[in-house]
Amino acid sequence: MIPALVVFAYLALVLYIGVFRGRGGSANAEDYFLAGRSLGPTVFLLSLFGTNMTAFSILGASGHAFANGIVTYGLMASSSALVIPVTLLVIGTRLWSLGKRHGFMTPVQLFRDRWECGHIGTVIFAVQTVLLIPYVIIAVIGGGTTLATVSGGLVPFWLGGAIVALVVMGYVFFGGMRGTATVNAFQTILFLLFGAIAITVVSAGMGGFQAAMESMLASPSAPLLTRERVSPWYFFSYTFIPLSTIAFPHIAIFCMTANRLTHFKKTIVLYPICMLAIWLPSVFLGVVANQATAVPAIQAKLEARAMLTVEGLELPPDAQAQLRRQAAGDDVILRLVEGYAPLWLSALLGAAVMAAVMASDSQILALSTMFTEDVFAFYGGKRRFGEAAQVRTGRAFVIVLTLLAYLIALRVPQSIFDIATQYAFAGYAALAPLVVAALFWKGSTKWGALAATLWTAAAVAFVAAVQTTIPAPPAGTEIPVWSPGGTPVITRAAAGMMVAGFLPVVPMTVVSALMMVVVSALTPVARPGPTTLARYFAQ
Repeated sequence: MIPALVVFAYLALVLYIGVFRGRGGSANAEDYFLAGRSLGPTVFLLSLFGTNMTAFSILGASGHAFANGIVTYGLMASSSALVIPVTLLVIGTRLWSLGKRHGFMTPVQLFRDRWECGHIGTVIFAVQTVLLIPYVIIAVIGGGTTLATVSGGLVPFWLGGAIVALVVMGYVFFGGMRGTATVNAFQTILFLLFGAIAITVVSAGMGGFQAAMESMLASPSAPLLTRERVSPWYFFSYTFIPLSTIAFPHIAIFCMTANRLTHFKKTIVLYPICMLAIWLPSVFLGVVANQATAVPAIQAKLEARAMLTVEGLELPPDAQAQLRRQAAGDDVILRLVEGYAPLWLSALLGAAVMAAVMASDSQILALSTMFTEDVFAFYGGKRRFGEAAQVRTGRAFVIVLTLLAYLIALRVPQSIFDIATQYAFAGYAALAPLVVAALFWKGSTKWGALAATLWTAAAVAFVAAVQTTIPAPPAGTEIPVWSPGGTPVITRAAAGMMVAGFLPVVPMTVVSALMMVVVSALTPVARPGPTTLARYFAQ
């Protein structure tokens, strides 16, 4: 329980920082939800980066690398390090400028003003909310996994997830954006240090990584050091995933919190370096874990994975599901630290992993901000009940949302990596055309925006239906779902649904952009008037 007690102490410290830092401005909506648009350059960089590096980046990346190899780094980190800074430069700065000029606090406020629409904005809000909940679920899963692992099972998964959910809910509830941003900055520093410490400790414990790599090259694990396990189209699909970042409401809202436009300069330059510092250790440790047979928990994972790949072996569905859970690698970094680090260091590293896991606080606050601004205030609640009631409503929404995410997390069997890529990232990448069209295309209309939004919602619902009704097949095999003319187009693979060899994010994003263009072209009468366009485009 010593590592678990250290993690509990860390959670108490984080709760104190978030609540203490957020004191004072709770009665003012702009201060509570946007920290008064006053974040300095360092906190802005660390909090913006930290809120995008959740359990997905630490636990999910290492777990995916454990099963698929070094290619995991190429799938996410390399494309994200290029695409995300570009979107922050081109789109993030424009969001900041328009938010400052017109007082926007959420993306939906911008969409409503830009396209002169009301209820369509509510539809966009509803779809964004549903798509962001998986991100919150990831935090609960990561928290439960971390506490269960560092405590040796003495803290069960359900209790660990509940504790993390309560802590995050606590400092978001009391601290608002100011407290959340401060906690994010503090936690980002911790998990940046974690990678360097963990990779050094595990290397020493395994007798050096050179020996581990040479051993992998000479073993059946050699494909983990190549791209053999990933097809070119699957690899290409991941270039679409980073488009989701600027469409995420919490990232767009964070862009509006900067005190000055110049704060984006440091963020854009340092973001790729931070990506390298987080993803490289996570992926590398996930790959090396395949040689950590001296750690009993990892050896058990390898044996379970081997059982799943035995040809001709037919197992009941329940047995297959149990083996998949045992072979899952979301906790592999924690197992490595547990196996090779001294107890005191294992405890500290467990707290550092928890720092990354808890970065979903911004998503919860973003959804609270959107609900109070885009629903409560838009439909007259602020006018009738006042600004203090708006803040109280936002806090109540934090409680409801956290409870919902926790209950769903207890029933979700998928890995952190797959949940993020199949639902949250794919859905928001498909909503990216809305942001681009609103900011850079005069000819876009509200009906084009509605069509793209409804298409995204329907596509994500279809993916979810396929993945929940058709059990995952063994790795390396696919189950045909739709085969016109005998050619499999939609299939069910171990990692999720595939469309002609691509991840769903590719057709979802392409069709969304087409829907925006085609429907906007067919509805020119719905284009905003010259006064509205003049606020967004130079004449």
